[in-house]
Amino acid sequence: MTVVGVVVLLVAAIAFVNRGSGDGSTQGGQGSRPESSSTAASGVKPVEGEKGGIPSGFPRTQQGAESAAANYATVLGSDGMFNAGRRHGIVQTVADASAVDKLQGGFDADYSAAFLKQIGLDENGAAPAGLTFVNRTIPSGTKATTYSADSASVDVWCMGLFGLAGDKSTKPVTSGWFTLTVKLKWNGSDWKVLETSQKTGPTPLTADNPASKSEEIADAVTKFGGFTYAR
Repeated sequence: MTVVGVVVLLVAAIAFVNRGSGDGSTQGGQGSRPESSSTAASGVKPVEGEKGGIPSGFPRTQQGAESAAANYATVLGSDGMFNAGRRHGIVQTVADASAVDKLQGGFDADYSAAFLKQIGLDENGAAPAGLTFVNRTIPSGTKATTYSADSASVDVWCMGLFGLAGDKSTKPVTSGWFTLTVKLKWNGSDWKVLETSQKTGPTPLTADNPASKSEEIADAVTKFGGFTYAR
């Protein structure tokens, strides 16, 4: 698949198709152990605002930028991105005004009708009758690699779920790990996305848990709602 304009959250989808079925400081460094405070609960009050179900009004702090990046990773990696109307709403909500056209054009090219058909969806991003489409991104941690009061670059370590769940599915739900880099701009009242890029991993060893049946996955997706706020 050719990626146009931007690199998007399609790691799990691409793997599936190929299978054939902060204040000017820099935080973190390779090979260094994280401080305990980087993984402990901060106690900072979550944002109270939202637009279209997407959290908004993140504080102008390094933690605020990390929170924004984690939440934007979640919504940009959701099943809503496979429907044109919902995708446009998401992009217009999370993107900086200067980046909307570029991001939206790139995403529209990536989520083409041909691609949707290839992964078993119709042109509106809907699954066939009797099947449940699963596409979720779950942030596992964040790291601000650069931060200032006006801009930030945040790495978000994510686990993704992708596939079609159901009794007759031939495209089972799989999981994968990737790191999304989100470049943000302070627009005067909130952090907004300028661009994204990603790479595979870090990927943990898979546990010996037996895989659940497809109908169990479909049931879980229906009953367990996704998170809308992450630190």
